[in-house]
Amino acid sequence: MALTRREFLKWSGSAGAAAAALCLGFDLKPVQSYASELKILKAKESTTICPYCAVGCGLIAHQKKSGKLLNTEGDPDHPINEGSLCAKGAALFQMTVNKARIRTPLYRAPESDEWEEIEWEDALEMIAERVKKTRDATFTQKNDKGQVVNRTTGIAHVGSAALDNEECWVLQGIMRALGLVFIEHQARI
Repeated sequence: MALTRREFLKWSGSAGAAAAALCLGFDLKPVQSYASELKILKAKESTTICPYCAVGCGLIAHQKKSGKLLNTEGDPDHPINEGSLCAKGAALFQMTVNKARIRTPLYRAPESDEWEEIEWEDALEMIAERVKKTRDATFTQKNDKGQVVNRTTGIAHVGSAALDNEECWVLQGIMRALGLVFIEHQARI
């Protein structure tokens, strides 16, 4: 029998794979498997909308009776995404249960390279003071023609795709009441 080089490589490769399988201890006997109980088996199921962008993909959220979130997944009955999710929507569960998530405001003083945790009340007070100071310094009641404009050009606002339409409407009303002209929304950028 004349053996070509190609046939030799095929036979020796097959023999080597078989020898490796035997040496590694593969056991082809049937194995008994056990099903584990799903963690969402007795969970409350509710539908919601993904908070990230303006597409409006449907989600199913499973939570315990205590309200603790157990799982999120795409809603197969939703007409927009039909159960599929983008990378951000698929990682939504981690947004709420991630132990590394920052839960308190951080402040870095001018000229400092260290962040320090501060209380929510202090952070909100600091923001309010700076908004008031900037608005007062840059507020224009009338333009060059004498027309009433009541605006400030020293502050701009960029919205978040995590807001729904109703929240955006209220937020824009607040920004307009402050006299802001430069208002943008992240989902459009």
